[in-house]
Amino acid sequence: MSLKGLLSSRGGGGARRGSAAGVSALSDDERLAMLDALEQSGLGWFWASDAQGMLTYLSPAMAARIGVPLGDLIGKPLAQLLIAVDHEGRGRSLPLLLAAHKPFANLAVRAAQQGAGAVLRLSGQPVLGGGGFAGFRGTATDITEEYVREAETARLARYDSLTGLSNRYRMAHQLETTLTAFQAARRNCAVMMLDLDRFKHVNDTLGHAAGDELLKQVAERLRRAIDRECEIGRLGGDEFQVMLPDIADRGVLGELALKIIAMLGQPYSLAEGRCVIGASVGIAIAPHDGVTREEVVRAADIALYAAKNGGRGQYRFFSGELENETIFRRRLEQELGSALAREELFLRFEPIVAVASETVCALEAHVCWLHETRGIIDEEEFAAILEGSALVGEVGRWAIGAACARAGQWPETIRVAVNVPVALFLAEGFVELVEEAITRAGIAPGRLELEISEAVFFGDASTVDRTLAALFKLGVRLTLDEFGSGYSSLAYLRRAPFDSLKIDQRLLAEAERHEGRGLELVRAIVALAGALQMDTIANGIESPGLLAALKDCGVRYLEGPIFSEPVDEDTLAQELAGGSWKIAPGTDRTRRARRRTVFRKIQVIHDDYAYEVTLRNLSRTGALIQGLVDVPKGTQFVVDLGGGQLAVATVTRSNGDVQGLEFEQELVEDGSGGLCTRNRVSPYALAAAGAPLAALAPGRFVGIGQGGAVPKFGYAASPRAEPG
Repeated sequence: MSLKGLLSSRGGGGARRGSAAGVSALSDDERLAMLDALEQSGLGWFWASDAQGMLTYLSPAMAARIGVPLGDLIGKPLAQLLIAVDHEGRGRSLPLLLAAHKPFANLAVRAAQQGAGAVLRLSGQPVLGGGGFAGFRGTATDITEEYVREAETARLARYDSLTGLSNRYRMAHQLETTLTAFQAARRNCAVMMLDLDRFKHVNDTLGHAAGDELLKQVAERLRRAIDRECEIGRLGGDEFQVMLPDIADRGVLGELALKIIAMLGQPYSLAEGRCVIGASVGIAIAPHDGVTREEVVRAADIALYAAKNGGRGQYRFFSGELENETIFRRRLEQELGSALAREELFLRFEPIVAVASETVCALEAHVCWLHETRGIIDEEEFAAILEGSALVGEVGRWAIGAACARAGQWPETIRVAVNVPVALFLAEGFVELVEEAITRAGIAPGRLELEISEAVFFGDASTVDRTLAALFKLGVRLTLDEFGSGYSSLAYLRRAPFDSLKIDQRLLAEAERHEGRGLELVRAIVALAGALQMDTIANGIESPGLLAALKDCGVRYLEGPIFSEPVDEDTLAQELAGGSWKIAPGTDRTRRARRRTVFRKIQVIHDDYAYEVTLRNLSRTGALIQGLVDVPKGTQFVVDLGGGQLAVATVTRSNGDVQGLEFEQELVEDGSGGLCTRNRVSPYALAAAGAPLAALAPGRFVGIGQGGAVPKFGYAASPRAEPG
C-alpha cells in the first residue's frame, strides 16, 4: 500500500473542506506532499499492518534507517520484523501488544535480523472497520542517540566504570534475586569476598594512575581464573565479590580460591613499574551459612577478616566459630595496652644463618603474648592483632629495649634484628630511644640491626633523611625489608646507608614456583647489593631446593624453618652455651601448620544412637577417637564434626578405648591449616523435615542419633585425659 492509499483509507477525500475554525484545508495531494517531506526529513515515519499483522506500508526512509530492504519487509509479520528492546538488549512484549489490538506508544524497537543498529520509537493505533479490527496504523521516530545515551547511563548505574565488573548496587540486586529464587528451587549459592593485600602501597609508591591500571588487570585475571558461571563485582576500592550459583562443594571452592590467590599474586607490569600484590578470600555458602543476602555477605566478610588475620594470601570458609574468634580478636586488640603494663609480652628469636659457615650470626626478635586466659599467642597471630593498632609504636619501643637487653647476654659475635614499625620510625625521639636501649644493654651499636620497611619513605622526606643519618652516625646496622616487592626504588638505596637488603618472601615463593625468571630477579638483587657493598638476606626458607638455588645465586644470609623456627629464651641459652650456634639445614623441617585444636569432644553415631567421644587427631583420610570400649573393627560410624559436617567412617583398628577411623570420603583443606568435609547437611533437608529454613548452627548437628535406640557400645571407665 502506498502513502496515498494509506491516507485514503483513513477517510481523506479529494474535495476541499472548511475547518471548524474557518481555515481552508489542504488537498490530498498537498497533504501527501507534506507527509512525504516529513518522511524524508526523518522527523517522523509511518507504518501500517493488516488484521493478520502483516506489514502493508512502511516509510522507505524508515526501512533504510534500520538497514533492511523495503521489499524484504512488506507482507511480512511485523512482530517478527521488529523486536522491542530495553537497555540490556532483551526483547520484551511487541507480539503481545499487537495481539491485544490496543493502542501503544513509545516502544523502543530495532530490526530483528540485525541484532543491533538503529533504534526506533514505535507507536500504533488500532484501525476498526465495519468488520471489526482491520490492522494498525502508526508512526516511528529515530531515537538511536538517545537510546545509546540512556543505555550508557543505565550501564554506569550497574557496572563499575573502571573495571567493567558489576558494581555494588548490581551485585546486591543479583545476589538478592538469586537467593530468593534459589530458596524456592532448593539450590545452593556460594559467595566469595576478596580483598587485595598491599594494594595501598601501590597507590602510595606508584601513584593512583598505577593503582587504577592494577585494578583493571586484577579484574581481567579474575575473569580468566573463574571458568564457570558466576557474577564478579567490584564493590569499591580493592574489594571484590564473586557469586557462584549451584556450588556447595568446599573442595572445589577451595581449589578455586587457591587458583585466584595464585593468579592475583603473579607480578603485574605497569607503566610506572613492576609490582606484586596478594589477595585474601572469604567464602560463605547459602543456605548453609545464611539464607538472606545480608546473612551470606556478612558470613563471607567474617571469613575474609579471618583470612587476613591468618597471615594474608589465604582463604577461609565461614564457620560459626569464626564469629566468636572475630569478637575475641577485637577484645585482644583492646587488651593490648594492659598487656604491656602487666609485662605479658615476651620475645622469641629466629636464627639468621651465614650461608658459608652455617653459623648463626644474628637472631631476629619476634613479639609474642602470654595471655592470662588464652595462653601463648605466637608471633604470627600477635603480628595480625598488632597491625593497625594504635599501640604499634609502644610495642615497637618495648621490643627494641627488650631485644637489646637480651643481646647483652649473648656472645658478642651475634647481632639482634628488630623490625621497626613505620609509626615508631617517624615518631619524635626515635633515635634517642635506640641510643638509650643500646647504652642500657651495654652492647656495641653494630650489634643492633633495625629492619625498616620502604613505607617509611612515604613520610616527610626531611624527617626520614635526618633519622637515617642519625642512626648511621650512631653505628647501628640498617636493613631494607621486603626488597623486590615491586615498589622498590634505587632512590631509597641512594638516600639511605643500608647495610643489607632482605629479599621479599613473595619474590622467593615465585622463584621456587618458576625457577628461571624468579631466580634471575634474585640474582640481580644480589648483584645490585654487591655493587653497593650490601649484604642480602632471604627468609622463610623451607625446601632444600630453594636453599640450594639461593646459595647458587650468592645470597649471603638465610633464615627459615629449614634451619629453625623461632625459639624461646631457654632454648636459646642452651644453644649459645658453647659461645656459638651452628645449624645444618634439615631436609625434614617445614613450617608448622597453623595449630588448631583437635583434642575436643565430638559425637559419633551408630545405629541411630549418638555417643560422645574425644577426637584426638584428624587427618584427610581418618581420625583417632577415644572413649568407647568393645568396638570391633569394621564398625561404621557417622562422625559429627559440628556445623552440619557429617563424615561416614569405618573402624580400622581398635585398642581398648581408642579407635582408628578411616573416612569414606577424604576431608579437604579449610584454608587455615585445618580440615573440613566437602559437603554439609543441607538446611533444605531440615526444612523438608519440618524445621524452619535457617543457616546451620555452629555446634553439633542436632536431630541425629536421637531415635531412642539402645547403645551397643559402653564408655571407658576412666578415659585418659591427655592427648596422644
